[in-house]
Amino acid sequence: MKVGIVCPYDWTSPGGVKAHVHDLALTLRRFRHDVSVLAPVDDADFPLEDFVVDGGKPVSVPYNGSVAKVNFGPVSATRVRRWIKEGEFDVLHVHEPASPTLSVLACWAARGPIVATYHSSQTRSRALTAAYYVMQTAMEKISARIAVSEAARQTLVKHLGGDAVLIPNGVTCADFEGVTPLPGYPRSGPTLFFIGRIDEPRKGLPVLLAAMPRILAAEPGTQLLIAGPGDQDEALDGVDDRVRSAVRFLGLVSDAEKASAFASADVYVAPNTGGESFGIVLLESMAAGTPVVASDLDAFARVLDDGRTGMMFTSENADSLADAVLTLLADPARRAELTELGHARARQFDWNVVAREIEGVYESVTATGERVENDMHGQFVGRLARPRDEV
Repeated sequence: MKVGIVCPYDWTSPGGVKAHVHDLALTLRRFRHDVSVLAPVDDADFPLEDFVVDGGKPVSVPYNGSVAKVNFGPVSATRVRRWIKEGEFDVLHVHEPASPTLSVLACWAARGPIVATYHSSQTRSRALTAAYYVMQTAMEKISARIAVSEAARQTLVKHLGGDAVLIPNGVTCADFEGVTPLPGYPRSGPTLFFIGRIDEPRKGLPVLLAAMPRILAAEPGTQLLIAGPGDQDEALDGVDDRVRSAVRFLGLVSDAEKASAFASADVYVAPNTGGESFGIVLLESMAAGTPVVASDLDAFARVLDDGRTGMMFTSENADSLADAVLTLLADPARRAELTELGHARARQFDWNVVAREIEGVYESVTATGERVENDMHGQFVGRLARPRDEV
């Protein structure tokens, strides 16, 4: 099957949707499908995989408590139409087609079997509600909808209408199993690990830093590894010297370095405060055999099987976080149990399992034999695309 996948966010920046599209594409290729991915590319020097097509340079816009790099407009519309024409796809799979991105342009430009996956979770959004009226013509073209979580499905139902089948995010367990720790690890004292954009409040790093004095008082040799982009000095502003000396910043890490960091830690801490629809990083930690301590967000509770495969604490409560971490550090038997349970849980979300479910959706929308074609009567893309690209 020839599959065209649209990633709405910059391919050269780390992010959950990009990682999802990347791993799905690789797995589908292992299943012998012919896959092409269209994505914005911010860094012209970034080495693109041979299945990735440059969708143009993006701009940064605020979205869902973060900053997304997306592109939209006449030049992007032209690239989308050319990619669809040349791809001759059996199915088009767009991601997050609820805001002005390449995904919406692809829906406007195409007709035929179109699958959409929704990732984000928002309890209220004027922007999404307003966007519905603009995006409606694109939404109407979608043949099947997938939501990665119940929270994402509820966002779709509430703000955009329609429903979706639940197919979770996947994790490539083999990438995290049996990995060599970072040089110098394991240490003699406990090691905690956090990964995320350190200047993004909803990732919860301030909550974790606020819990560190109590953790260090009980476990003086504890080190906190922090991976992710952001201003390190700003992150530690107002933090006392004892905590500062216990923190090691890794900066922006590669996938291999991330796996090694998980393997170096005794506990992974996810102090996120909201805006999460799933929790792929929890699965990565469990696949690596690292026990998880996570805030009690609904999305995290579902991944951790309501706390059976990881410890949970009250969101935005530093004392609750410290209690959970210290309880786990003091109980090697419990850590070993969570390592075993967590790994088994991660295996349920392995991409070899998840991609088969997505493959089933593709088969359902292509059963008639119809293929993806340019829609010459697309109401919006016809206005955006350059006339010389008319075919």
